[in-house]
Amino acid sequence: MAPAPSVLIVEDNYLLLEMLTSLCEQQGIRVLAASSGEAALTMLRQRADEIDWLFTDISLPGLIDGWEVASAYRERHPRRPVIYASTTAQIARRSVPGSIFVHKPFQVREILSLARMMASAAGQDELLRAAG
Repeated sequence: MAPAPSVLIVEDNYLLLEMLTSLCEQQGIRVLAASSGEAALTMLRQRADEIDWLFTDISLPGLIDGWEVASAYRERHPRRPVIYASTTAQIARRSVPGSIFVHKPFQVREILSLARMMASAAGQDELLRAAG
């Protein structure tokens, strides 16, 4: 049996982080959570191989923003999904290729749909790796 897919959620709003964590866990997704860019980079250094996809806020407290977190994640996993969230609409010029943007405030159904899609994609990746 393949392990449950996992996501690193990087969000500085505690209530939103808790809601996203709960929604993902309801979809059978393991969640690693960070509330700053620095904490996210530490998590990536320690557990990058466990993370199937990244959900990051763009504006984070401290010196490391969501752009840098996504870039560091993609250095390690060039083809794994990245979802950005922000209240700002202009992100296309800095996002990593193949990423998805979610505008805040977002609807719960949008996040549930993305979580299902990512869990399904991660499961298919596991099947392809096991078959290959």
